[in-house]
Parts: sequence; C-alpha cells; structure tokens
Amino acid sequence: MEKLGISLGMLFVQILSFVVLFVVLRAWVFKPLMAQLEKRRKIVAQGLEDARVAAEARANAEKEASRIIAEAQAKAADIVREATERAEAVAREMRATQEEELLKQREQALAELEAERNRVLSEMRGQIAALAIAATQKLIKETLDEQRQRALLAEFFSGVRDGKVVVLEEETLTGGAAEVTSALPLTPEEQEVVKRDILARLGGGASVTFRVDPSILGGLIVRVGDRVIDGSVAGQLQNLRQHLQ
Repeated sequence: MEKLGISLGMLFVQILSFVVLFVVLRAWVFKPLMAQLEKRRKIVAQGLEDARVAAEARANAEKEASRIIAEAQAKAADIVREATERAEAVAREMRATQEEELLKQREQALAELEAERNRVLSEMRGQIAALAIAATQKLIKETLDEQRQRALLAEFFSGVRDGKVVVLEEETLTGGAAEVTSALPLTPEEQEVVKRDILARLGGGASVTFRVDPSILGGLIVRVGDRVIDGSVAGQLQNLRQHLQ
C-alpha cells in the first residue's frame, strides 16, 4: 500500500470520516429529508384525494341541481298547464253563462214581443169582426143576425164549429204532441175546445201548443209530428189558385 502511495492510517482516517459523515448525514439529513418528502407525498396524495372527492361532490351536486331544476321546470309546467286549463274552463263557463244569459234575454224579449203582438191581434179581432159584419151587411143589403155573424167570424178565425175542430173532422191522428197555428190568438174557451178535441184523438198523455201566424188569414193549421193538416184560409186560397191554373 505504501508502494502505491496510500497510507493505511490516512485511509483508515478517511474511511472513518466517511462513516461518521454518512451516519451524521443519515441521522440528521437523510431521515428528516425523507420524512419531509413522505409528509409532502402524503399531503399531495391527500390533496389529490380531496380534489377527487370535491370533483365527485361537484358532479353529484350538479347532477342533483339538474334534477331539482328539471323537477322545478316540470312542476312549473304543470302549474302553468293547470292554470291555463282553469283559465280556459273559467272562460268557457263565463262564455256559456253569458250565452245562456243572452239566450234567456233573447227568449224573454221574443216572448214579450209575441205576447204584445198577440195582445194587439186580440184587440184587433173585435175590430175585424165589426168591419166584417158591416161589409157583409152592405154586400147582401140587409141586416143579418149579429149573433149568427159573430159565430161565423169566430168559426172563421178559430176553425171550431159545434165544439169540434173543423179541419180534423175526418182525420185520424197519432202522436204525442200537436202544434196549432191560428191567424189571431184564440180565446181561452176556443183553446180549450181545440185542445179537448185533439186530446180525444191523440190520448190524454199528449201535449198541445198554440202559436199565431197572421199570414194564414184564418182557420187552423194542425201539426202532429211530420204530418201537417192545413185548414187555413191561405192554404185554401193556394189550392184554389193551383186548380185555376
């Protein structure tokens, strides 16, 4: 070793110094450094784990928020739809109520007009009878029995003779309802006679209604179902015109 220029004492001292340095470095440098690195690694790992957990929590929160928003939107849509349906139902009910009220007012107005027209026609019936009697007397140039003339005029307007409806004398009726049209309003007594005669033919369970149409001039038109029995003066004049053509 000495030939190589290496002193054993110096080598031993250097080895001893290296060992001491290694022990010192290991004890006071490497271990704290490794511990610090391990601590740092754990902190980084914990940070990564916390980041992962936070990311999952965020994803779950976003998913839950989306679900809540979707449910809220669905509920809002249901509320809007229900409110719209209610508004439409209220609007329909209001329109129906208004239409029903307008219809009632219209029917009431028509009924009032019909009643007023019938009242005027009833008042005119006496005047017409007087004019007819006067005209008849002038035509035949003699005075007829006034009671007889009034009976003839009553028959002319009511279509009733001897307690029977003239136009139904040879008719057979079947049905559940009858409508009677006259040129002037019939008196309660005349309506009772007509109603009694028709019910005797149809049966007690049938109904009889009356209406006024001055255009038929006189006599009666009886409608039972689809069948029309025309005993009016206008109908007789029309038949006469057809025969003369």
